Amino acid sequence: MNALFYAFFNAVETGLRGFPVPCRTGLVTIGSPDRDAPVFLTCNYHLTVLRVKRALQGMNCYLLVANSKGYNVWCGAAGGHFTNHSVVSALNTSGIQDLVDHRRVVLPQLAATGVEGREIKKRTGWTALWGPVYARDIPPYTANAFSKTREMRKVRFPVGQRLEMAVMWAFPFSIIASLLTLLVWPDFLLPVNLILWSVPLLTFLTFPLYSHWLNPQAKRVKKFSSYTVIFDFGKIPLVLWILFLAGLLVFGVLIDHASWEFMLRWGFASLLVILIISIDLMGSTPLYKSGLHEDRMLKVRLDVEKCKGAGFCEQVCPRDCYEVDHRQHTARIPRADLCVQCGACIVQCPFDALQFVSPGGDILTPETIRKHKLNLIGKRLVSV
Repeated sequence: MNALFYAFFNAVETGLRGFPVPCRTGLVTIGSPDRDAPVFLTCNYHLTVLRVKRALQGMNCYLLVANSKGYNVWCGAAGGHFTNHSVVSALNTSGIQDLVDHRRVVLPQLAATGVEGREIKKRTGWTALWGPVYARDIPPYTANAFSKTREMRKVRFPVGQRLEMAVMWAFPFSIIASLLTLLVWPDFLLPVNLILWSVPLLTFLTFPLYSHWLNPQAKRVKKFSSYTVIFDFGKIPLVLWILFLAGLLVFGVLIDHASWEFMLRWGFASLLVILIISIDLMGSTPLYKSGLHEDRMLKVRLDVEKCKGAGFCEQVCPRDCYEVDHRQHTARIPRADLCVQCGACIVQCPFDALQFVSPGGDILTPETIRKHKLNLIGKRLVSV
C-alpha cells in the first residue's frame, strides 16, 4: 500500500469518522495465500479496511469485506448494520470456499455485539473465531495459533485514539464554521478555527486526568415542559472551560490583547464548543456507554445454574470483565463495574446464562438483545 495514499486517506477519514464512509465489498487477496491461508473478515467502513489491509501486509491471507453500510465494526454491529446476514452473504458470494480447504473465518471481536458465531456456523458451515480488538494485533494473534492474550481482548483509549477523537470533533465543525465565517466575519477565520481545534484537543488529551469523575449512571436528559433538552454542564465541562480560559488569558497577554471584550467573546465561543462535546463525552470514548443511551443503566446478571463455562463471554468482552475457570466450567464477573453494556457476552453465550437487568428489575432477555439493536439515540430497533 502506497504510504502517501494511506496517510492522506487516514487523515481525511479520521476527521470524518463520525460519518459512514462505505467502500466496495468482496474478497481481497493479501500476499500469496495457499489453501491453508487464514481468512479474515471486516466491515466495509473504508478507514477500517485501510487499516486492516495495512496490518495484514507481509502475511499471506484472504480478507473478506462484508457490507456494514459504511459503518465501523462496533457501531455497525451494535446498530444492526453489521449482522449475521452481512457475514453469511460475504462467505457465500465471494467464492472463498473454493480457495481454501478449511472453514474458519476470523471476525473482529467488536462485531460480537451483532454477529452470532452459532448462526454463522449453522447457516454456512464456517466456524467463527473472534480475533483481537485492534488490527495491529492480528499478526501476533495468528502466529499464536489464533489465540488471544488478555491485552488483545481489551479496548483502550491511548493518546493516539484520543487525538483521533479530537480531530473527529474539530474537523467537520471547522469546515462549516470556516464557510460561515468567510461570509460574515472573514477577519476572525483563524481565531474561530483555533477555538474549534484547541478545545477538543484539550478535552481529549486531558481525559486521563478527569476520567474517574465520569459517572455513567448520571441522568443526562432533562425534560422541561413538553421539550426534552440534552444538557449536562457538570464539573468536568466547567473545569475544562476554566483551564481553557486560563490559557486564553495567557495568550491574550502574550499578544497584548487581553481585554474584557477579548475574553468574553472567545470565552463564550469556547463554552459553546465544550457544551457540544459534553453532550456525549462518554460516548466519544470506548471505555463508557454513551450518556444518551438508557442502556448504560443496565447490569449484566449471570445465572450460575445455566453457565457451563464455555468462555465466549471472556473472549468477546472488550473491558475484560470476566474470568472463566475452564476446569470447573464456571464464569465470574469480578470487574462488572467496567462493563459498557455492549451485550456481546449475552449475544454469544450458547446457554443464555446472561441477561440485562434494569434498575427497576426489568429483564432484557438474550432473545431481545439479539433481535433488537440500538440506534444513535439508544432506542432498540429490530435488526435487519
